[in-house]
Amino acid sequence: MNREKVLVIDDEWNMRNLLKIHLSPQFEVKEATGGEEAFSFLKTEKFDLVILDLMMPEMDGWEVCKEIRDFSQVPILMLTARGDIKDKVQGFSVGADDYLVKPFNLEELIVRSKALIRRSMMSSDSHVNPDGFIEISDLKIDQQGRQVYIKNHVLDLTPKEFDLIQLLVLNPNTVFTRDMLMDHIWGIHDVLDIRTVDSHVKNVREKFRKSDLSFNPIKTVWGKGYKFQAPDEGQ
Repeated sequence: MNREKVLVIDDEWNMRNLLKIHLSPQFEVKEATGGEEAFSFLKTEKFDLVILDLMMPEMDGWEVCKEIRDFSQVPILMLTARGDIKDKVQGFSVGADDYLVKPFNLEELIVRSKALIRRSMMSSDSHVNPDGFIEISDLKIDQQGRQVYIKNHVLDLTPKEFDLIQLLVLNPNTVFTRDMLMDHIWGIHDVLDIRTVDSHVKNVREKFRKSDLSFNPIKTVWGKGYKFQAPDEGQ
């Protein structure tokens, strides 16, 4: 059975070696010393997770993360000695999926790594074309390009709004609580208020409404949270 493959990006040998020692029993681990080397690996090999150090000399983790997102949606776990909320928000804004502050517990690193990989693999085969497009009625999602189309017109979404609708569509039978959505989309609970979830749902629904989408794809499950609602379900 093939093991999940993890790419560790860090300019410090000691940290790469430490991570490799602890991750190797669970994953196949490859190392990159910086952004350019990492890009060459990611463009030629399939990885299930990237573990990315923030503070690197030639190209910092934010820059590396942003460039990876130009061509890949591989889950990214960012490691940093900086724990400021602004730094975390910036990391998520450029496409990081989770964030650990040094010094961190190595068991927690493994648990978070497995969770990120598991989330990325959660998908439903229904409505998904071989080219990665999801089409449901007049709603079309380009997973690679991270674009949503309504009747062939691009919908103006923020990165997190896109993540929200993609997560719900790919998991149509799952009711997501607000905590679950915070965990899946923002990665940690202390970055933003839990009401951020409701705000994002409201914004996405309003954008769908203004674009004349023929159905409401986000259903409120009272007392629980939100789930995907297919066109033939009750509104």
